[in-house]
Parts: sequence; structure tokens; C-alpha cells
Amino acid sequence: MVIKMKVILATNNLHKVEEIKALVKNTNIEIISLKDFNDEDIVEETGKSFNENALLKAEFYYNKYQIPTVADDSGLVVPSLNNQPGVFSARYSGENATDEENNQKLLQSMKNIADRQAYFHCSVCYFDGEANYFEGKLYGTIANNLVGNNGFGYDPLFILNDSKRLAQKTMDEKNKISHRAKAFSKWLEFMIRRG
Repeated sequence: MVIKMKVILATNNLHKVEEIKALVKNTNIEIISLKDFNDEDIVEETGKSFNENALLKAEFYYNKYQIPTVADDSGLVVPSLNNQPGVFSARYSGENATDEENNQKLLQSMKNIADRQAYFHCSVCYFDGEANYFEGKLYGTIANNLVGNNGFGYDPLFILNDSKRLAQKTMDEKNKISHRAKAFSKWLEFMIRRG
């Protein structure tokens, strides 16, 4: 019998939990979500960078449960908007904003902007007493309208190099290319190297 290594994934986002569980499916890593602990704590994301926010979450839950913890912070970066929404991606149009509200604010902010280049950035922090960081990016452009029903967040506005929206990709397709998949894949390689 293979002994599974337990790692807390510091999120209450069930989409994210699904994504990462799929990624580690054939490894000896067992992902435990905060839902498994019925943990309702909210870590204030006061960091000025994706790395800082990922560390805040990973360190908090590691200290609370004494179990190695992996956390990520990710968001959409639009260089022509001074790199907004950036670390404020989830709350771009205010605290507790919906995806729809954030997408509408982004469309409004970009109404007269010609340069629509953008990228999703993900920073992963693995904390087991010390911090290790892994990053991934996915490049594309911002559309003028929403298309697609898969995914979440800004996926319906994000045009990939193949001209499809991120929200038109299946979970499996997205897992192969996403910023989060790239960052977590680097983390997984690190975990496998360490044994």
C-alpha cells in the first residue's frame, strides 16, 4: 500500500480543488481542502504581490494544522491598465464582487484601450516550515464580450492564441495550459524530486 503524503490546499474554491486534485491524481500526494476541516477562517490577502498573498495563506494554515500547505494567488494582469486588476482580480469591483461584476468593470475600464494584451499569473507557495515559490503565466488578449460557460472569473473574456476563449475549454484542456496548471506542475515536479 502506498502511503499518501497529506498536503493542505489552502482554498475554499471548489473549482481550484478539483483542478489540483486532477493534477496530483496519479501521485502519492493527497490533497486536503479547507472544506475537509470545515475551516471557515479567512486570511486577509494584504500582500502587495501574488507571492506575498500565497505565502500569507500557506504559512497561516501550516501553523494552524502543522501539515505542509500549498496555496496560490493568481489573477489577471493587463499591462495597459497599469497591471490591474492584478492582486485585486477577485475583488476588482469591490469586496464580495461576482465574476459578472468584475467582468463588466474590466470591459468598462478597457472601453477605449487599443492594446488588449493580458496574462493570467499564478504564484504558488509551498510551506512546510520554509517557503518555496512556483510561478506560471498564460498569455492572451481581452475580448469585447463574454463567450463560453466553462471555467470561472475572467475566463469568458480571455482570448487564447488559438482564438478560443478560456471559458470554451474543458477542464482537461484548461489543466494542460492554464497559469495555475503551469505553476502547480512546477510545484509537483519539486515534490517528486524531493520524494
